[in-house]
Amino acid sequence: MSAKPVVLEFGMGVDVHGLDGTKAACRAVSDAIRHSSLPLFRDVRERGGTMLVDVTVGVPDGVKVDTDVVKKELPHGEVTVRAVPGGLRGPGSDTLIACAAIIVSIEE
Repeated sequence: MSAKPVVLEFGMGVDVHGLDGTKAACRAVSDAIRHSSLPLFRDVRERGGTMLVDVTVGVPDGVKVDTDVVKKELPHGEVTVRAVPGGLRGPGSDTLIACAAIIVSIEE
């Protein structure tokens, strides 16, 4: 079976003091899903379908991001998280900004 993408969400998260990429990534994911209420996924699960959640987070130093911690921000589905180079480090400060893109697909 192939999965059909049905939702694309974006979010931004900031660690204002500390340059913590994991904290910024968690906030970006939370920001992305905070504005969504998608009752169709309950129906998919009841029919035995699978919700696949693919998260890509852009952070200046992605290798330091604990993707297992970021994964816990997603309440449902089979979640994969990938940290890639991106985001922004505030010039002359200890502020770090992460950007998240979340694709939710269904497999029935």
